Amino acid sequence: MQPKSKHKITTLTGIAIVVANMIGTGAFTSLGFQLKDLNNPSVVLTLWVLGGILALSGAFSYAEVGTVISKSGGEYAFLSKIYNPLIGYLSGWISLTVGFAAPIALAAIAFSEYFPFGNFNVKWMSIALVAVITLIHTQSLKLSAEFQNISTLLKVILIVIIIGVGLILPEHSGNEIVSSKGYFTELTSTAFAIALIYVSYSYSGWNAAAYITEEFENPLKSLPKALIGGTVLVTVLYTILQYVFLKHVPVENLAGQLNVGSIATQQMLGEKAGSFFGLAISLLLISGISAMVWVGPRVTSSIAKGHRLWSYFQTQENGIPKRALWLQFGISSLLLFTGTFEQIMIYCGILLTASSLMTVLGVFKLRKQNQQRIGFKSPLFPLFQIVFILLSVWMIVYALINNTLESALGMSNLLIGTGTYFWSKKIKKSNY
Repeated sequence: MQPKSKHKITTLTGIAIVVANMIGTGAFTSLGFQLKDLNNPSVVLTLWVLGGILALSGAFSYAEVGTVISKSGGEYAFLSKIYNPLIGYLSGWISLTVGFAAPIALAAIAFSEYFPFGNFNVKWMSIALVAVITLIHTQSLKLSAEFQNISTLLKVILIVIIIGVGLILPEHSGNEIVSSKGYFTELTSTAFAIALIYVSYSYSGWNAAAYITEEFENPLKSLPKALIGGTVLVTVLYTILQYVFLKHVPVENLAGQLNVGSIATQQMLGEKAGSFFGLAISLLLISGISAMVWVGPRVTSSIAKGHRLWSYFQTQENGIPKRALWLQFGISSLLLFTGTFEQIMIYCGILLTASSLMTVLGVFKLRKQNQQRIGFKSPLFPLFQIVFILLSVWMIVYALINNTLESALGMSNLLIGTGTYFWSKKIKKSNY
């Protein structure tokens, strides 16, 4: 029997985890990548609204699945039950290898890039930051919840301040936010589809609460509120934040830039104030790293319960998966040494989108199997599910065509995962 933690988390902490997972590097970096190929600000804002609708569609579906399959582990638990153990294992493998480790690495890089003081080595500074946060989450669930709630509150306050200042100050001379010039041409372009992958990465984390279902006081009520409430809040903040960036900085000055937030705040408030906000933005990224460091190892510990190969990483005392936490730290560190920011983002986005797509498709199967059941039901079924499926397939197809290397790496990762699945089964069989 696995040790259980006496402390259980509330709906508020669940929302904080979702918000913290979602608001991270993407809010302050991906706009620069989008503007490399898209020139119309109206198209870019449409992109962010569409990304929010996609995330909300997924949140509705995950809330429904999660109240039927009330197990921690996210897609690993869901897909194992809905389809078969191999599909569930592969989704868990994605989470274990890149689903959390890669975004943690990206957020740590962004923290180091935004940090305005000192001349530190970016990779070593990023690794040290992840190590400290990992250490915090090895202590207790109560400490994790308190650290997460406070850091997320500070993050939201900062974003609201940036938005408020940006809305009050006059726009940059010559900026045209609302424009119909080339709108539909860009909206139906390959570049728009690829940019949607960047945005979907920025919104990734809307499903975070589903990975810790068993840690809620009341999962049936708290899980839907955390998933949907957190996603709606972030969608509103994201869209207005990108509007503020576009309002104050010409498109050509943002295109291809990683530190979009610093550029925009310097434009609005001057170099000194911009440096202060650069520090503030780097600090708010800590909340996102913390949320992912907390959630990711729960998938690994769930896999460890059913697969001998990973049994070493089961949850230890006080309900904390300490070994899984340090395993995730090791993978993040490896990615920091070997990957580039843009390659990791595409590679990670393709795999996560495919895994989420399988879960949303599972809603149809669950509804057929469970006609009379208690739990959350997605509104306007199957509208949101169809929206999510169509947009996800669209993104995956374009990614396969235009990002062949990253797609090939994703397929290779799944092949390796399949190998470890059968290896684990062989170990289990040999022990009988």
